Amino acid sequence: MRSPEYIEIFIDGRAYLLIRNSTVAAALLNAGITHWRRSVSGQPRAALCGMGVCFECRVNIDGHAHQRACQVLCTPGMRVITHVE
Repeated sequence: MRSPEYIEIFIDGRAYLLIRNSTVAAALLNAGITHWRRSVSGQPRAALCGMGVCFECRVNIDGHAHQRACQVLCTPGMRVITHVE
């Protein structure tokens, strides 16, 4: 059995190592980040459905706003910004 390949991404400017082909939502949760934006009423939001339907997990990825973290696979050097209103 092959050992997993690790890549480095940046979440809010901080470097994290994670297994290649992890989703951004998985990377955020593995980093201990349990919510990464707020609703209009101020409620914390994170991945809810995990299949791209609810849009609750939106983050900024490499300068592109409103990317669904549960649908995007991490790539080396990716930059994820959370808490973008």
